[in-house]
Amino acid sequence: MNTSLVEELGAGVVKRSTRLADGRELIYYDDPGTTLGADRAIDARELAPRPETATMRRDVLTGDWVSIAAARQNRAFLPPAHLDPLSPQTPTNPSEIPSRYDVAVFENKSPSFGPALRQAHGDAPAALDAPSDLDDLDAPGLGRTRTSVGRCEVVCFSPEHEGSFGSLTPTRARTVIEAWADRTAALSALPGVEQVFPFENRGEAIGVTLPHPHGQIYSYPYITPRTTTLLTSIDREGPDLFARILDFERASERVILQGEHWTAFVPFAARWPLEVHLLPHRHVADLAETSADERDELAPLYLRLLRGIDAVYDSPTPYIAAWHQAPVNRGRDTVRLHLQLTSPRRAADKLKFLAGSEAAMGAWIGDVPPEAAAARLREAVMSIPEESL
Repeated sequence: MNTSLVEELGAGVVKRSTRLADGRELIYYDDPGTTLGADRAIDARELAPRPETATMRRDVLTGDWVSIAAARQNRAFLPPAHLDPLSPQTPTNPSEIPSRYDVAVFENKSPSFGPALRQAHGDAPAALDAPSDLDDLDAPGLGRTRTSVGRCEVVCFSPEHEGSFGSLTPTRARTVIEAWADRTAALSALPGVEQVFPFENRGEAIGVTLPHPHGQIYSYPYITPRTTTLLTSIDREGPDLFARILDFERASERVILQGEHWTAFVPFAARWPLEVHLLPHRHVADLAETSADERDELAPLYLRLLRGIDAVYDSPTPYIAAWHQAPVNRGRDTVRLHLQLTSPRRAADKLKFLAGSEAAMGAWIGDVPPEAAAARLREAVMSIPEESL
């Protein structure tokens, strides 16, 4: 089957859009010089209708909105390789992706947000209580609910059953970065989406239920609590906060890795035993605003960082790689794109668990001095040979 839309992106990446059997969008991102053909197979599965859009409930004590998405209980849990739902379909594996691929992105089958949007858009319906339902998210009152409009997508980095971003080739990493940027732009344009968040969870210790190399992108109908706090900090510290942070950290002993366009460092007040921030040297609000040169450098630099983190111990390190981006409609000139990579691993055989002070009170206690963590990470990163990237 010829896909419904073909588009050439940066770095020689080709985008091919189609639909799964239940109407969800599926997008292939082909590597430059791919060996794959132009045609993609039809998804011939018989699928149940998509679940209803989840409902958000407001926590009156904090003002946070909590999405209650019961359909997520049915997601796959550590399936064997021959039943991997993110591998290309075979006669014995009716997976989510009909064809062989380089990188593939599709709408989550059991999303925390969506498929309904604030307004009908393409095949996505409008929430029953839209469009006024999101105009008063900060209003007081007990028992307040709203439709969890938005969109959640799965980003498959490779057709292989096991791996992570760090196991990719530089060419494939560059394709994923192009896909992240493309999806950030597309999702930011959806009705009611206020913030777009690409991330990768890696390792069973983090709660990963699929060993397949993949990440996700959440599109929220509100500005997240973490970013709301960040906006408050910028109001307090000044609109040039990120520029000053970058200068402060680059002058410290906590720098791990730096290039022409990016610097990675352990932050001054790191919470986690392993925590690294990666900032672009110029202000960009999100991945869609990065230049071709910035994306080209990011691919090998990010691979080196991830492989260095794995080199700290004799076994792979669990982590959360969170790409913080500016909200769609606020703080675009002050909130800078940045990666926050965190791991609970505090020793080869020990994890940091969030107990009373951190989990209940949000009062963190660091187990490892950031300077000591930076020295260890820097040594591990420098041990990765250039020719392996």
